[in-house]
Amino acid sequence: MGLAIIAAFLVLFLIGIPVVYAILIPSIIYVLIEGLPFGLLAQRVTYALDSFPLVAVPIFIFVGNLMNSAGITDRIFRFADTLVGRIPGGLAQVNVFSSLIFSGMSGAALADVGGLGKIEIQAMRKRGFTAPFSAAVTGASAVVGPIFPPSIPLIVYGSITSVSIVQLLVAGILPAIICVGLLMITVAVLSYRRNLPRAERWPRPSEVGRDLLPAVPALVAPILMISGMLAGLFTPTEAAAVTAAYVILISSLFYRDLTLPHLWSALLATVRSTGAILIIVAVAALFGWILAVEQVPQDFARWILQFSTNPIVLLLIANLIFFIAGMFLDSTTATLLVVPIIAPPMVLAGIDPVHLGILVIFNLMFGLLTPPMGLALFLLTSIAGISLRQLLHALLPFYLPLLITLAVITFADELVLLLPGLLR
Repeated sequence: MGLAIIAAFLVLFLIGIPVVYAILIPSIIYVLIEGLPFGLLAQRVTYALDSFPLVAVPIFIFVGNLMNSAGITDRIFRFADTLVGRIPGGLAQVNVFSSLIFSGMSGAALADVGGLGKIEIQAMRKRGFTAPFSAAVTGASAVVGPIFPPSIPLIVYGSITSVSIVQLLVAGILPAIICVGLLMITVAVLSYRRNLPRAERWPRPSEVGRDLLPAVPALVAPILMISGMLAGLFTPTEAAAVTAAYVILISSLFYRDLTLPHLWSALLATVRSTGAILIIVAVAALFGWILAVEQVPQDFARWILQFSTNPIVLLLIANLIFFIAGMFLDSTTATLLVVPIIAPPMVLAGIDPVHLGILVIFNLMFGLLTPPMGLALFLLTSIAGISLRQLLHALLPFYLPLLITLAVITFADELVLLLPGLLR
């Protein structure tokens, strides 16, 4: 019955049924066939959402929306452009660095592409960059944010695996910085070889100071959040609340541009995004409970451990599974459906669940950029007004730094677990 439920989900999804219904319909049919009380549906959904770590999800989304609607992201973007605009690649380098901060705030790579990505692509095209290159840089850099704190995907992973969310968030810092460094090197090499646009001169100290001063309060927000979690002062949920309060404070008192329409716009966008995430969390929890009742995770664990107990082999298998899952599903759905099945045998074989979490989320983000069904590809082509072939051609050089980062995450577990080890 468990395999039949999975097969039903895949069939419904592949014929174009929205993912929420593709999960919910087989679950309802199972309850009816088994003669279970129909109230069980409401019970499992309510139980899934009764989670303290998930409270951080809407708050972090609100912080990102508030920074966008109140113009805080524009100030940081302007300062970064002034500071590094002369480096080969100029605004493309700013694009990469900005995604490190803001796609983590938005909670997912797709949100970064659809939100900040529009601004970045438009700005790059005005500076003389081609549309395919602008879209490629935006897509590649969006992969990084969801493994850098704050990260909605890592919070979701931690909530369903009972792994410390603080350790997950901290574990993503070094891999994200490495990936950003590799992407910036790639941009610099391509820009130098192709003579791509950059600022005509280095900024004067007065110009740096002019743009730094408005950006300082905004730059303190992520520093406050990360340092608070590293010092053990905040849980992720508390860090989200403190950051939200801080952003409201500087927007209203320092920048003085937070208006009621801005606040209302950020709240509405937060409700929409949160609703989309939590409804998937709810129905996926019901689906996962059915698979647990049918002992699908246990059967898979026995099978995969018979295949191999070597942690490296299992990590390579996990890479393949989650990379493919990321090509078809958004990160939240893939995490909720696949992780409960894949994670237990991996942990039994000695793989650290924190290490596995970073590997899982990075693969899901990377899968968004791979044909034939990478979801970010279609969003980028729509925003930039280019063909899929043009985008893939421009993306080719950026697959290398992403693959190197994935190799580092897979094989250098000591590096991934270095900062979390300081908290243990």
